Amino acid sequence: MTKRSTRLEDIAALAGVSIATASRALNDSPAVNTRTKQKIWKLAREHDYPFRRHMPAAPIGASGTIALVTPRPQGREGRLSDPFFLELLAGVGEAARERGCDLVMSHVSPANLHDLSIAMTTSRADGVIFLGQSTLHAAFNRIAETEGRFVVWGAELPDQNYCSIGSDNVNGGRRATAHLARLGRKRIVYLGDLEPPEALQRQRGYQDALETAGLTLDPDLIVPAHFEVESAEAAVDSMLRRGLDFDGIVAASDLIALGAVRALLHAGKSVPGDVSVIGFDNVPFSRYSRPALSTIAQDTMKAGRLMISKLLDHAGEGGGRSERIPTDLIVRETCGG
Repeated sequence: MTKRSTRLEDIAALAGVSIATASRALNDSPAVNTRTKQKIWKLAREHDYPFRRHMPAAPIGASGTIALVTPRPQGREGRLSDPFFLELLAGVGEAARERGCDLVMSHVSPANLHDLSIAMTTSRADGVIFLGQSTLHAAFNRIAETEGRFVVWGAELPDQNYCSIGSDNVNGGRRATAHLARLGRKRIVYLGDLEPPEALQRQRGYQDALETAGLTLDPDLIVPAHFEVESAEAAVDSMLRRGLDFDGIVAASDLIALGAVRALLHAGKSVPGDVSVIGFDNVPFSRYSRPALSTIAQDTMKAGRLMISKLLDHAGEGGGRSERIPTDLIVRETCGG
């Protein structure tokens, strides 16, 4: 016997509301309060009610909708003006278009578990991509206990119960540092934010490479700088004024590396003659800067395809397993060799 499809009447009965209220809720009418909408949308998803047909049609009849949510800014996360996140958005957008999906940017900027819950339960999208973890690792674990329609861009962390896609930050930091060590650099600075998990993983790779090369880890050479040109420029200015001895810089991002190069050139230092510099991200301006910036490339196109695939091909399964995307060393003028 063929299973009967869920009807609008069934959703209304399950929610304890009238058919008219159920219909208005599924069409996101302002006449229905948020709590009732959340309840009805949840029931529609649980009972495979195809409520997308009852929503305003997309211009080209999209096969699905993916919502993009950025956590409250911390470090670089949540800052859509960051060139790397613009590249990542392009990767997600191209992947969504290939799969015939609409992409919606949410105005929500979660800062805690309650905010995450609101972001998920008020979204009628087929899946949600969170661009960054910020300080929400524990909250994502809680959400994953009952919700499988999301994937997170970011580092894979201990005891993680949700799906994340991110670059191999440890190996990227290791390759950048090892390259400078092979060039004969002995006093290599790690320049970057010391809190976000991705930056910490890059710092761990830096430390591993120093140990492998037989170089002493000097705490004075681990220098904090936010993911901004001005912050990095100020940090390097301070290093130079203090007379800190260094001949190489591994930066946690290309923006930080660009700030470092600006400060060095302004102080009359030669790059790479006096100091070699390697960034991280391979954003477009890195190849056009002067001198052209050596960097660690992250594959944002592959990242976009993976995140879209996790949502569309593993619906309700928590996005499947987490994956790390390989990073690649791009040698240009700022490090030589």
